[in-house]
Amino acid sequence: MAVERSGSGVGETHNFYFHSPATIMPAARRHVSPRRRTEAPRRLPSPSSPPRKLRPMSEILARAKYAVVERAEYSDIICEQCGSGERPEELLLCDKCDKGFHMRCLRPIVVRIPIGSWLCPKCSGQKPIRSFSQKKIIDFFKIQKTGDGKKKCTSNQDTRKRRRRSVSLVLLKKRRRLLPFIPSEDPKQRLKQMGTLASALTTMQMEFSDELTYSSGMAPRSANQAKFENGGMQVLSKEDMETLELCRAMSRRGECPPFIVVFDSCEGYTVEADAQIKDMTFISEYTGDVDYIRNRENDDCDSMMTLLLATNPSESLVICPDKRGNIARFINGINNHTPEGKKKLNCKCVRYSVNGECRVLLVATRDIAKGERLYYDYNGYEHEYPTHHFV
Repeated sequence: MAVERSGSGVGETHNFYFHSPATIMPAARRHVSPRRRTEAPRRLPSPSSPPRKLRPMSEILARAKYAVVERAEYSDIICEQCGSGERPEELLLCDKCDKGFHMRCLRPIVVRIPIGSWLCPKCSGQKPIRSFSQKKIIDFFKIQKTGDGKKKCTSNQDTRKRRRRSVSLVLLKKRRRLLPFIPSEDPKQRLKQMGTLASALTTMQMEFSDELTYSSGMAPRSANQAKFENGGMQVLSKEDMETLELCRAMSRRGECPPFIVVFDSCEGYTVEADAQIKDMTFISEYTGDVDYIRNRENDDCDSMMTLLLATNPSESLVICPDKRGNIARFINGINNHTPEGKKKLNCKCVRYSVNGECRVLLVATRDIAKGERLYYDYNGYEHEYPTHHFV
């Protein structure tokens, strides 16, 4: 019976190495005096000094980091949640307590086998969700204070609609345009919405970022060019560009989209609509660190997003929201293997060329009611993501 172990725990455990004299290579020798002139003479312990107290082993082990101890046999491992030893290929072993857990029995569900060390919920010691005051929320999101807080958010599309009364309906239905989100009118409610996002990002040890970031050692900004896309990429229209810039300006003023981040024991962090969202409403841009796909082939992050599929596969890019990101990081996927799961789909990720660079936008695909959770299909492009474990 095969049992999957998540990793060797490198970087999380203490490793002790013992070398026998036969394995040590002989070094070149040089005559050195027994004592250097800069050394102070050694003091012998006084016969009357009390003996040095040693800490008990139990105290040392309590403070020391855990070490992975491999068993000789794992055939008797069972899941601590369901008590079954079936489906051994889905059993994860905690690198601290060495107990087994089915991936689908964990809360939140684990979709893919983690790379590196993995701790069960009891051993991970997750920190409590942190609450934020108004000042901390403003500092966290770097909100720009404006004098007029009652400014109405209107897009140029509204003025165009008034000018197009004489235009035939056939021309108006050629292409649907993006709609800007409508922030909550109550400032206290907006602070609550931003506070839930700040708490989720802090718990995940992430920084807020509404932009794509290009860090040292990853892909440079020069690599993110839409002209490298295999087969070309659709260009964001001028009207949709104005909608995008309007939404970004509102977010900088603290007029955030009406969403709340909540924690679900089965799905983990997820996003709920705090007001009615119309079809084709801009939800968020997918942000994070930009890196080459080749550098992330063995990455177990379940939130990476395709950014560029280049003709040369080595130049393809992904967005990695593991250190920096925004609310798009917490919008979950749907189980696209069942008809019931597909009914949950209410938004999608679309890649556009914006000023010659690749960007990923999240857009509503139908009207979303208040209290409804947001879901999109992870399999939008070239790979078959294992969504059958999703709820």
